[in-house]
Amino acid sequence: MTIPVDWGITPGSGPAHLSLFGYNPLKYNIGRGVLEAIGLDMEMKKQDLAARGNFCTLDENGTVIDRRGGAGERRLSTEENKKLIELLSSQIRRIEDIELIFKSGLEHRFAVIFRGDGLAEGLPDTDPHTLGEKIHFLKTDNPRLEKTARVINLLTQLANDILKNRKPANGILLRGFSCPPNIPPFQERFRLIPGAIASYPMYRGLASLVGMTLLPAGKDIESEFASLEENWKRYNFFFIHIKKTDSYGEDGNFEKKCEVIEQTDRFIPRLLELSPDVLVITGDHSTPVALKNHSWHPVPYLLYSPFVRWQKDTRFDEKHCLRGSLGIFPAEKSINLMLAHSLKLDKYGA
Repeated sequence: MTIPVDWGITPGSGPAHLSLFGYNPLKYNIGRGVLEAIGLDMEMKKQDLAARGNFCTLDENGTVIDRRGGAGERRLSTEENKKLIELLSSQIRRIEDIELIFKSGLEHRFAVIFRGDGLAEGLPDTDPHTLGEKIHFLKTDNPRLEKTARVINLLTQLANDILKNRKPANGILLRGFSCPPNIPPFQERFRLIPGAIASYPMYRGLASLVGMTLLPAGKDIESEFASLEENWKRYNFFFIHIKKTDSYGEDGNFEKKCEVIEQTDRFIPRLLELSPDVLVITGDHSTPVALKNHSWHPVPYLLYSPFVRWQKDTRFDEKHCLRGSLGIFPAEKSINLMLAHSLKLDKYGA
């Protein structure tokens, strides 16, 4: 079992993935906005500020009744998203002296880059993260953040005015306001040639920031494994991301979450036919169905290699992983274990 950040700390996907990639998540903090923007192939300059956005549904009082642009089975489609982004892009080009650059993502998601002088990171989200609350317009006593907060609030108000008569999405929520960080490349740190297979922009952005090559992912699990097979001889480290286990956890949908795990499991024999030196199956964080959110709980971790010492447990779940020989350890150390079990580490000391 792994601890993504620290005991009792509920991690976001950014720091949790960084930890799995072998970076100290407390030292290297990459904002969600930057991840989303880079994952959508948006070019960021050093002084840019990026935010991740959701199209949402507001009631007549401005209360958030759905954070993902819909209700029940009626969700905002990616095509509808593109049309809304075209609308916002045509009507909100600048606020004060700040240029605004929008780009649509999958389903309800999008990214926006704020470009101009005097911007700074350090502000909270406008997204309340809870249904039944109103959008959090930003307030700050920090002079360094006043301009940024003002521009964000104006954007939120303008966008909501433009979208107010739209269905199923009639508002925007923003989060993860951040600037590009300085982070050492994965290839230089670990002397591996990494490829990333992920369909969602945030995870593609995270992989790109640490220097992984972004490979085709398609829209389903089968296409991800097909991409792995096609690129197997070009790289010696692969990151494959399966999103829907997390999504269904947040929906509280136990059956669907199990279904995605079972679908993924059916492709493991194909992966093993490629004869990997090491195979790790884990998550970046826990998303218990009972909580419908990320949590602080340790994450099940499976490592397969010809050099793993025998143990009797043959099931992969929290109960059996707790009995495993690795115990509970920091996710940041996972890369050490992978390198060791692939015989890529030299002896330390005489």
